[in-house]
Amino acid sequence: MDLATEPHILAIGEALIDIVTPASHPEDAREIPGGSPANVAMTLGRLGRPVALSTWYADDARGRVIEEHFTASQVHITEESRGAHHTTTANALIDDTGAATYTFDFDWNPISPISVATKALIVHAGSISAAVEPGATAVYEAMVAARSHALVTFDPNARPAVMGTPESAVALVEKFVAVADVVKVSDEDIHWLTQGEKVESVIARWLTLGPQLIIVTRGKKGSLAVSASGVRYEATPAPVNVVDTVGAGDSFMGGILDAMWGLALRGASARQALATLDEESVKTILERASRVSEVTVSRAGANPPWAEELA
Repeated sequence: MDLATEPHILAIGEALIDIVTPASHPEDAREIPGGSPANVAMTLGRLGRPVALSTWYADDARGRVIEEHFTASQVHITEESRGAHHTTTANALIDDTGAATYTFDFDWNPISPISVATKALIVHAGSISAAVEPGATAVYEAMVAARSHALVTFDPNARPAVMGTPESAVALVEKFVAVADVVKVSDEDIHWLTQGEKVESVIARWLTLGPQLIIVTRGKKGSLAVSASGVRYEATPAPVNVVDTVGAGDSFMGGILDAMWGLALRGASARQALATLDEESVKTILERASRVSEVTVSRAGANPPWAEELA
């Protein structure tokens, strides 16, 4: 893909190796390429959307695994992404319910400024790459620069192990929220970041900061979307046999972006359409994201569906 000439979605942030370890059987640990923004990009590539990933990994064995894995899912990795001292790892400890707890060995020092082509019509960022310096500042500056030609989306994907205190983390998160057009966040993230503030009050406050759409995932309760245009819509999850939740939120985010692209909600010129979003469009976005995520949780690891699986 020629980033200079082809319209595309750009995801900015970490690509890493998830060392997935069942708590009850640690001897069964396995290494799987992951990283929240990279998984978002992979979801989009598998769904047939033109997508690029700006990340940071090393020319080592794990880095080569990352490159092969994501390019096999039709993700274009930018040339600037290769240069880390070592490839980041995340140990994902899986409990008996399938939920994951993470610890990281993190290298995030991308070349600054991060290049954002004018043909990037949606720019997505978030997770620990938007929270850990020196790279977080470069991510923020890229998001600000992208607003001149792109819609900007953000998922804090909070990781307490690397984000410091909730007080410092929420201040940084809200800085990013203020430059985003669409924010996806989990109720667990909100609970940790705000130390128990009600989800509804956080949504109301964040909408005043600038986003036009806030989407909250709530596990088995399903997802909730509230728009600045006054639309409120809830999606009820389908019955799913959950294998694990690794990559579930990322594939949900990918589903949001896939639906936005399909609705022509892309490019800075679409910001007005996003500001006047109707209920049918919000429903389309939420139900597409839910369907994509439901497939992901039904199988092991961050393994989002291909387009033909959703046909």
